[in-house]
Amino acid sequence: MAGDSLKRTGLYDLHIELGAKMVPFAGWEMPVQYPMGVLKEHLHTRAAAGLFDVSHMGQVIVPRAAIPALEALVPVDVAGLGLNRQRYAMFTNAAGGIEDDLMVANRGDHLFVVVNAACAEADIAHLKAHIEGVDVLNRGLLALQGPQAEAALDRLLPGVAAMRFMDVADFDWQGAGLWVSRSGYTGEDGYEISVPVAVVDSFARALLAMPEVAAIGLGARDSLRLEAGLCLYGHDIDTATTPVEADLTWAIQKRQRLEGGFPGADVILGQIARGVSRKRQGLRPEGRAPMREGTAIYAGPEGGEPIGMVTSGGFGPTINAPMAMAYLPQLPEGTTVYGEVRGKRLPATVAPLPFHPHSYKR
Repeated sequence: MAGDSLKRTGLYDLHIELGAKMVPFAGWEMPVQYPMGVLKEHLHTRAAAGLFDVSHMGQVIVPRAAIPALEALVPVDVAGLGLNRQRYAMFTNAAGGIEDDLMVANRGDHLFVVVNAACAEADIAHLKAHIEGVDVLNRGLLALQGPQAEAALDRLLPGVAAMRFMDVADFDWQGAGLWVSRSGYTGEDGYEISVPVAVVDSFARALLAMPEVAAIGLGARDSLRLEAGLCLYGHDIDTATTPVEADLTWAIQKRQRLEGGFPGADVILGQIARGVSRKRQGLRPEGRAPMREGTAIYAGPEGGEPIGMVTSGGFGPTINAPMAMAYLPQLPEGTTVYGEVRGKRLPATVAPLPFHPHSYKR
């Protein structure tokens, strides 16, 4: 039973009404699935539109004047971020490890920052320790994902269809100011919508009234992001993992590669120049048995020490097969390795990421 200390989002009553199975997650009581079940929720998002309550994530305003201070915390070009555009970023530490990953949007006179729920308290303290004027918001956050998300949301917020991947824009809905980004965590086209708490329930209900939109829980959110080859903080990336090892070098812009100036720059830029001994790679296990987080990976079917470890693994409903991500020596795609599952070594093939192609609207 959930403890009294768990926080609830503004959609808690709606989740209960919809028959959600609620679980503790990062200090919140969150829906892991609805009566449809994780498999069908996953496939519905890929085929139509799924609505996710992600209000447990931290939403923060950073003054525009603080851009230099923020750039001293992340290996990302914030100053070069265009108006009404969003960018993926990471807090790094002195050893080059990732303290958290986050999204940063340029909304003109301020930056809108969204951080992970599990790290929100530490991230906000980190920001406040280095930046003056940080404002922590109390707003709902919804994600509408899938190929029919554009048509559904455009009925309520005319004009969102014109947005492109990583655009941000303001919309009015029944007198409430909604902040929309064309982004998400499923690999599908879609949106994340920051909504005033007072209208988050009514706005969610307006979306769910559409036949193509269904409520989706954390279970399907995880299988969707894994098929999309996206990292989960605390699993695929952490304080001991660098952006280069995590295959996130694409997120570091040219100016940061030339100038450094962020925590761990000497380590990270050195790895970009010289390479790394291990890297996040995809695995396609043979057969139907998933190789889950913590599965040791070996070079051969017998003997030897582990060469790596699975950080995320499960069954992919869209690809109809097991999938995993692991840190391994940089092995060519197609290489066979072996994961130890219930005392047996089972073969898996090093495979490209993502497992299912992204459908972002560029």
